[in-house]
Amino acid sequence: MDILELQPGALTAAEVVDVARSVRPVRPVRLGDAALASLTQARAAVDVLAAADRPVYGVSTGFGALATRHIPAGQRAQLQRSLIRSHAAGSGDEVEREVVRAMMLLRLRTLVSGHTGVRPVVAETLASLLSAGITPVVLEHGSLGCSGDLAPLAAVALALMGEGEVRDAEDQLVPAAQGLAAAGIAPVELAAKEGLSLINGTDGMLGHLLLACHDLGGLLRLADVAAAMSIEGLLATDRVFAVDLMALRPHPGQTDSAANLRALLAGSGIVASHRTPDCTRVQDAYSLRCAPQVAGAGRDLLGFVRTVADRELASAIDNPVLLADGRVESNGHFHGAPIAQALDHLAIPVADVAAISERRTDRFLDTDRNQGLPPFLADDPGVDSGVMIAQYTQAAIVAECKRLATPASVDTIPSSAMQEDHVSMGWGAARKLRRALDGLTRVLAIEVLVAARGLDLRAPLRPAPATAAVVAALREQVAGPGPDRHLSPEIEAAVALARDGAFVAAAEGVTGPLA
Repeated sequence: MDILELQPGALTAAEVVDVARSVRPVRPVRLGDAALASLTQARAAVDVLAAADRPVYGVSTGFGALATRHIPAGQRAQLQRSLIRSHAAGSGDEVEREVVRAMMLLRLRTLVSGHTGVRPVVAETLASLLSAGITPVVLEHGSLGCSGDLAPLAAVALALMGEGEVRDAEDQLVPAAQGLAAAGIAPVELAAKEGLSLINGTDGMLGHLLLACHDLGGLLRLADVAAAMSIEGLLATDRVFAVDLMALRPHPGQTDSAANLRALLAGSGIVASHRTPDCTRVQDAYSLRCAPQVAGAGRDLLGFVRTVADRELASAIDNPVLLADGRVESNGHFHGAPIAQALDHLAIPVADVAAISERRTDRFLDTDRNQGLPPFLADDPGVDSGVMIAQYTQAAIVAECKRLATPASVDTIPSSAMQEDHVSMGWGAARKLRRALDGLTRVLAIEVLVAARGLDLRAPLRPAPATAAVVAALREQVAGPGPDRHLSPEIEAAVALARDGAFVAAAEGVTGPLA
C-alpha cells in the first residue's frame, strides 16, 4: 500500500479516513524531510526555554490547577511520565480501532506543525506505531472535550512509553511493551513539554467527525436509493422531482437529491404503468413527495460541517503553543466547541432521514396505503406475518436516533478545581453520533429490504434498471418473497450490504456516480 508521507500542514480528510481504516494491510506513515526539519527547529526553541530560569507552563511547571508549581530540571522527565499515567484515566469499552488510528494520525499532524516542540523521535515513534498496525487501547469514557481529549490521547501516549495495552496488527490484545518489542519499536522516554503536547488536542473529536462526515455522505446517497425504491414500489409519481420544480427552491442538497431520484427511477416500468390519464391520485404522502427536501437538508448541513472539519484539520492545537518568533504562549485552542457543535448538528439530519425512511417502510405494510400489496407483504397473511416486525425494529432505532440528537455541547461540568470551568463535551457528542449513524444504516437497510419485496410483488411490472440492480444485489444474500423465515439474519445481511456501500454501488453501476 502507498506510504503516506506527512509534511507540515499537508493532510486531507480522505487521507485520515484511509489511514484510519487501512489495517489489513496497513497504510504506512512516515515523516517527510520538511516535517523532520520543523520538529528539530521547534525542539531547539523548547530546549532554550527549558534551560531558562523563568517558569514556562508545560515546560517547567505543573498542569491545570497545579500550574503554579515550578518543577526543577531533575524532575521534569518524571513530570511527563506522571502526567501521562495520571491522565490515562479512561473507563468502559474499547474505542474502535479506526477512531484511535484517526486520532493518532491527527495528533501526529499537529506534532509536525512546528508549534508543539516535541523531539523528532516522539513523532517518529508515533508514526511507527501507525505503520506497524499497533493500536493503543483507548477506553470510551474520560474526555470532556476540553483541554483536548486528555484521557484518550493519554492512553495513546502511554503506549509510546511502552506502558498500558495495545492491539497488534492481528488485533490481539497484548501489553504495550510486548507489542512494541515485537515490531522493533523502542519506547520513548518523554522530555520537557512532550507529555503535554501528546494529549492537549482535539484529535479524538476531529477523528470522529471526519469518519462521520465520510459515512454520512454515503448514507445520504443510500437514502436516495431507498427512497427511489419505495416511491416506485408504492406507485408514487416521479413528476415532483422535475428540474423546473426543483429550480423554484434552489437548495443545493435538495437539487442533488432530486437529480439522484430522477436517475434512479429512469426507465421504470412500474412508474410508467400508472402515469396515465385514469390515475386518480392527486399527490403522494410527504414521506414520498418530500424525500429530496429532507435528504437535501442533510446534505447542505453536511457541507457546512465539512468546512468546520477542514478548518480544524488545518489547525495546530496545543497549549502552550510555540510561535514562529520563539514565544511560547498559553491559549484556548484546545476547547472543542467548534467540533462539538458540528457533531451535534449532524445528529439532527441523521435522526430526520431515519424517521422519514421508517415512514416509507410503514406505508408498504398497510393495505389502506400500499396500493394493492398484501398486508405486511406476507405470503399468506394471517398465517404469515411478512415483514411486520422489521418496521418495529426500525421504529425502535428511530426513537433512539431522536434521543441521540439531543445536543451534548449544551452541557458543561467544571473540572480541575474550577480552572477548567467550561468544557465542550465534544467527545460525548462524537460517541452518540457514531451510534446514531449505525442506527441510520440499519433503518435504511430495512427500507431497502422491505421495498425490494414490494418491487418483487409488483411483477410482471419491471422496476427501473437502477433499482432492479439494487434488488439483485440484495437477492445474492437474501431470498425474495415467500413464507416466513427467520428475519434477523436477513436484516443483518442487508445491513452489511448497506454498510459496505454495495447497494449504492449497484445503483451507480447503472446511473453513474450519484451526487
